[in-house]
Amino acid sequence: MNKLSRYAILLTLAALTGCAAVETVTTIATDVGVQSGALTKAQGESIRRSTQAVSRSMEDFTPEQEYYIGRSVGAVVLTKYSVLSDAKINAYLNLLGQTLAMASDMPELFGGYHFLALDSDDINAFATPGGHIFVTRGLIRCCRTEDALAAVLAHEIGHVQLRHGMKAIEKGRVTEALAILVQESAKSFGSEDVIKLTREFGGAISDIANTMINNGYSRAYEYQADAVSVTILKRTGYNPAALIDMLNVMARQMKPGGNDFARTHPSPQSRIAELKDNSRIALTSIEPPAVRKERFTKAVGHLL
Repeated sequence: MNKLSRYAILLTLAALTGCAAVETVTTIATDVGVQSGALTKAQGESIRRSTQAVSRSMEDFTPEQEYYIGRSVGAVVLTKYSVLSDAKINAYLNLLGQTLAMASDMPELFGGYHFLALDSDDINAFATPGGHIFVTRGLIRCCRTEDALAAVLAHEIGHVQLRHGMKAIEKGRVTEALAILVQESAKSFGSEDVIKLTREFGGAISDIANTMINNGYSRAYEYQADAVSVTILKRTGYNPAALIDMLNVMARQMKPGGNDFARTHPSPQSRIAELKDNSRIALTSIEPPAVRKERFTKAVGHLL
């Protein structure tokens, strides 16, 4: 193994230990490399610039940055779906959603939570970073009670609370950073890739939108969001078993090969099995209070 290869490995391992360690270890390694003659001064400086880019890629986004990234992702969603022009439904979604969000582990966001219905028969929902949550008309029709609709909104709040969208960006950025760092360390240390790497938020918005709309989150993330949904439902007095009721309706209404949950999420059956296996829900049918039934019917009954 030549000296440059050893430095590449050293720097990559350093990058995995955290931002402060990245720059500290890199400074030591490059100084030793330059003094020993293994690296030129120009090569050492290139390594430092590359590693600073890696450190930048590992920094947490601020709440303000998450909000504006989320707005941009939401704009992408609205290029693919039309807004449901129904003031009554959108007001109801926001009343219900804001109440549920206050019971989450992340009740306050930079720009607050925002809920909006989409005019589509697709059975789908999206939660962008920063708290923009969209629910299609088709998914609302899978809800037979306010408790079931609350379960849907609480699941999407779970994605926001757990920062699933932002985690996808951060993982991609670090992976790209490490790959470029190794490339830079193994060749003549040109600057083209460094410039590419340091471009702020490069591809972040399209990455999240593609994950949400086309690929979906991992099974683990969906199960985690279901667990958050159950917790929020319990805290707000809704029946957690309504999540299973909604998933059963969804399973009957989804079309194989459709552009909806069937393509981007674990099957309703697997989500139900996961919930039962982890004993997160007491499978007791509870009749919703009359006032809740009346409120739900008045707001969305014309869609059902």
